Amino acid sequence: MSQGSRPDRVADQIRAELALLLARDVHDPGIGFVTITRVQMTPDLQQARIFYTSLGDDKTRSNSGRALARAVPFLRRQIGSRLRLKRVPDLTFSYDESIAGQDRIEQLLAEIRTGGMSASSEAASEPAAERGGPPGAAGRREKDDVEP
Repeated sequence: MSQGSRPDRVADQIRAELALLLARDVHDPGIGFVTITRVQMTPDLQQARIFYTSLGDDKTRSNSGRALARAVPFLRRQIGSRLRLKRVPDLTFSYDESIAGQDRIEQLLAEIRTGGMSASSEAASEPAAERGGPPGAAGRREKDDVEP
């Protein structure tokens, strides 16, 4: 058995069971292509917040959210029969915005690599004395440096 807190272990079990249930037993076409990214449990194991992502646009995402909300009673019954818990937690589905944020960060980094290379190479070729800094301080700034 893995080391860690009980809510984390239960969250991992719920995530695995939900992934299987959504793939095999839930036949609602409104769910679409949904991926369970993570599950957060409260310390008392009474509530589970399930984060998911879905392929498609905003309309598909909202349809998936409604379909998941319709499937909650079925999913709770199935989890209750598969896991040995005194009380089956309340399931709340939330769209995982962190994936979209990661994509945006990757896009910005790619733009910096392609467009920012020419600007950074020009700054590196300029002597430190012309930038107003001591020799060897190329590209570094201190907290106390203030622009005039």
